[in-house]
Amino acid sequence: MGLNENKQDKDKFGKRIAIPKNASSFRKLLAFMGPGALIAVGYVDPGNWATSIAGGSSFGYLLLSVILLSNLMAVLLQSLSAKLGIATEKDLAELCRDEYGKKRAILLWILAQLAIIATDLAEVIGAAIALKLLFGIPLLYGVLITSLDILLLLFLQHKGFKWIERIVITLMTTIFICFSIELFLSKPEFREIMVGFLPHTEVVTNPKVLYLALGILGATVMPHNLYLHSSIVQSRAYERTPAGKKEATKFAFLDSTINLTFALLINAAILILAAATFYKTGQYNVVGIEDTYQLLNGTLGSSIASTIFAVALLASGQNSTLTGTMAGQIIMEGFLNLKIPAWLSRLGTRLFAIVPAVIVTIIAGQRGTDELLLLSQVILSMQLPFAIFPLIQFTSNERLMGDLKNGKVVNSLAWFIGLLITGLNIYLLTTFF
Repeated sequence: MGLNENKQDKDKFGKRIAIPKNASSFRKLLAFMGPGALIAVGYVDPGNWATSIAGGSSFGYLLLSVILLSNLMAVLLQSLSAKLGIATEKDLAELCRDEYGKKRAILLWILAQLAIIATDLAEVIGAAIALKLLFGIPLLYGVLITSLDILLLLFLQHKGFKWIERIVITLMTTIFICFSIELFLSKPEFREIMVGFLPHTEVVTNPKVLYLALGILGATVMPHNLYLHSSIVQSRAYERTPAGKKEATKFAFLDSTINLTFALLINAAILILAAATFYKTGQYNVVGIEDTYQLLNGTLGSSIASTIFAVALLASGQNSTLTGTMAGQIIMEGFLNLKIPAWLSRLGTRLFAIVPAVIVTIIAGQRGTDELLLLSQVILSMQLPFAIFPLIQFTSNERLMGDLKNGKVVNSLAWFIGLLITGLNIYLLTTFF
């Protein structure tokens, strides 16, 4: 009984956040809101920006339908991740260790750690580029400055988990406002936007369009998000009973869906901005983040446009590094069953990413960091199936999930999405190599 009470009161991120027992559904939802925002960050990190920019500048609004489809896939998989954490009171990494044994757990940890490094690389480089654009700070110094956000995370750790959520939500709101201003300045065609959200046969019949569509779909779900969500959803002090877990699953689904909808709007806004600004003026080959920054001034005729873009990029990079470092801690502790101080595991996670970024920046400069961004996305593609399929397997297991196990329809959809994403990633990898 004492152990259950202790688990009810605290988790690895500190004291659990109370859920009012006799409150309205709206007040309970507000108490549950937060983990979804940390998850949504992974869908708008700097590693995804180039794909949306390239899609918008090359094919206008055509690929908006792919962004929408990608988001729907993400909603389902993230809901499974949250449900897994609530039903089992363990995260995905811990369950992999328990169910697959020590040797397989170590292998899966190595693959997951590579994904964390790849994710962190994209985020660190993105934030460093933003510092260069805003303040003229050289890339190398920008990478080093960006790494200092680990100090912010360690500080917030002592303030409580809710403070981390508030910082992330503030940064997400900043990104959303920035792109809202950008869209106002770019004056896109509303009718064309609506048509873009409808499926088009050209997406699969035109090889060039298909390649970018696969890029968007292939990066739909960040592997670390599946581990992260199954852990941080337990930060709420809901009742650890069948009825309490069922209610928690409902509110966790609403939390992640609402926040992923904001991520959808931001990703769509990036593509719409590129379409309205570059495609409309015949600039069809804009793919780099720096290129976009430089061209926004001349195309929109306002110096504020590129500055707003860089501010959004900085917020995106810093936001993503916070959640990426947290995911690294969860993965290391879960797979390896290590009981080490949180500051040490987070510092180790950050060093894994910073060292390659510093080396490449010193040797190859901007060109090297661009190539490193591409490589990081390939590594993520390779790791994704090793997170998706255990998630589906565990959430289908009645022994683990009880009454919360997947129904037939949800299970079929999940396996279809998992196989589809895996197939697309294999295609992307063969194309890359």
